[in-house]
Amino acid sequence: MSDQGRFQDRYPPLSTYALLGDCHSAALVSRDGSIDWCCFHRFDARPVFARLLDWSRGGHFRVAPAGTAYTIGRCYLPGTNVLETRMASSSGSITVTDCLVVRRGALAGDAAQTRSHHQLLRLVYCEAGEVEVALEFAPRFDYGLTTPRTELRGPDCGVVYGGADALVLQSQIPLTQTDAWGCRGTLRLRGGEHAFVALTYSLPHQLEVHRLSLDEVAARIRGTVAFWRGWSARCAYQGPYREQVVRSALVLKALTNAPTGAIVAAPTTSLPEKIGGVRNWDYRYSWLRDAALNLYALFTLGYTEEAHDFMAWLERTTAGRAEDLQIMYGVGGERQLPEVRLGELEGWRGSHPVRIGNAAAEQFQLDVYGYLLDTAWLYHRHGGEISATFWGLLRGAVDVVARRWTEPDEGIWEVRGGRRHFVSSKVMAWVAVDRAIRLARARSLPADLDRWTALRAAIRRRVESDGVDPSSGALTQSLGDPALDASNLLIPLVRFLPAADPRVRATMRRIAGELSRDGLVYRYLEDDGLPGGEATFLICSFWMVDNLALAGETDRAHDLFERLLGYANDLGLLAEEVDPVSGELLGNFPQAFSHVGLIGAALNLAPAAGGRVPSQASASIDLA
Repeated sequence: MSDQGRFQDRYPPLSTYALLGDCHSAALVSRDGSIDWCCFHRFDARPVFARLLDWSRGGHFRVAPAGTAYTIGRCYLPGTNVLETRMASSSGSITVTDCLVVRRGALAGDAAQTRSHHQLLRLVYCEAGEVEVALEFAPRFDYGLTTPRTELRGPDCGVVYGGADALVLQSQIPLTQTDAWGCRGTLRLRGGEHAFVALTYSLPHQLEVHRLSLDEVAARIRGTVAFWRGWSARCAYQGPYREQVVRSALVLKALTNAPTGAIVAAPTTSLPEKIGGVRNWDYRYSWLRDAALNLYALFTLGYTEEAHDFMAWLERTTAGRAEDLQIMYGVGGERQLPEVRLGELEGWRGSHPVRIGNAAAEQFQLDVYGYLLDTAWLYHRHGGEISATFWGLLRGAVDVVARRWTEPDEGIWEVRGGRRHFVSSKVMAWVAVDRAIRLARARSLPADLDRWTALRAAIRRRVESDGVDPSSGALTQSLGDPALDASNLLIPLVRFLPAADPRVRATMRRIAGELSRDGLVYRYLEDDGLPGGEATFLICSFWMVDNLALAGETDRAHDLFERLLGYANDLGLLAEEVDPVSGELLGNFPQAFSHVGLIGAALNLAPAAGGRVPSQASASIDLA
């Protein structure tokens, strides 16, 4: 068997995983009841289970029927991030309820006060018959590189130490130690009986063993369900795609760090953009590129508290000189995100290197100033205040654009093959100046409007003269080069040109014909300094939906949108990319950018819906 075949047999598809979150950290649960990824305390913390990145040494935590064939069905409890998995064998059936606990008393409308027990609960209920339930507990710390020490303190409790981390495992499934770092157990349940397992994270010097009762476990799960349902009930969208929009909003909320307000791009690292490839990045950070889209989604869906908390994080994090602005930060505002390769790990399906940290934080991306000013403008339009200090930073950002907009940069896709004059970067430089002008006029803020107006016009002239392919009339990836880039689908969304403009229409036609496969859109096809290729990007495909909707191509927009929804897994979760041949989800999972794209497309479809009911249509787009 080839290496790729061996890896594929080991590693289940990403679509088989469910997300658990407590607005502090996240875990991924496979269909067969195995926690294969889990970080406690923070999204970018050292995982305690990382089998997702190395099957043999990464560690896992499984609860499932013992040694027998069984069928599986699963769902989130409605309006929540609490997972329910039903496993039925010939002898009986059980339901496993999984959640990361939100501390009792947390209010859905008080985002910053959403606290966590840093605790994973797994409640097993025998629905019918008789089922022997098996537990496998194999923790590993530091991405699987630190072998911990497990000490059983009886058949119902164990403590685990590993460097800077510790765990307390309480189990009503009797535990037997298998080696120095793991244990297992079995318990036969009959119809109507329950058993729970609780795993709590701690710093080693703060470790305490607090034994929970079944009533306490049930109460904590009920409290977590109530929190999520209270939050999702506030969603203001009432259109035909409410189920998908609410699920996407729940993903965004789960990927929000409650103490700071930051939203991470994904809860995982190093899940590849192509199986066996090297495009494996750490996405457990917050990008300014995503800020305006996140803020738009939160405000439009009615989540003003989260929007204000996110904006407060952004204002704190970007404090200082505009020249020092980065494209991404840690959830606490950290600026140093050094990229390290963990060569010892095999990577998901042999896709290595595994990386922690992200060197793109050190890149020069001209577009970041546009995203920052666009976010500030959006915040103002929804009633947010722009302080004098923050305005000083924004004015400084315009000064940086004035000095550097003629320079090449690494662009929105963070290429590692050298800087270019990316058209989308120049457009976002225009956005930076345009939004600054609008803010200054709307709020009577101090500004050099004459100079800014001339600068805005100069940037537009350069894009329109050198950023359009003369033979096709389409906007190009970089100035003077006919190659395409899907980021230009943002141009009507940021109001640089209207969707009906002939250059936008030409861009849509070329992207549909040259950058797409059955409606799924690639970012670009040019060399970017890295070997190998990648799959199609879901956010780009949702941007195509936006463009079609804004251009009045309502039926095509709906057809493409509904086909994109079909690539979500059975729980409604989307990764970063889709393999256009196999339909398999690839890249970090679940991906906030993809879910924000879904929300934005649903909102853009709403004015044009005309009462249309979602169908099962799957026609390919044809803009010719």
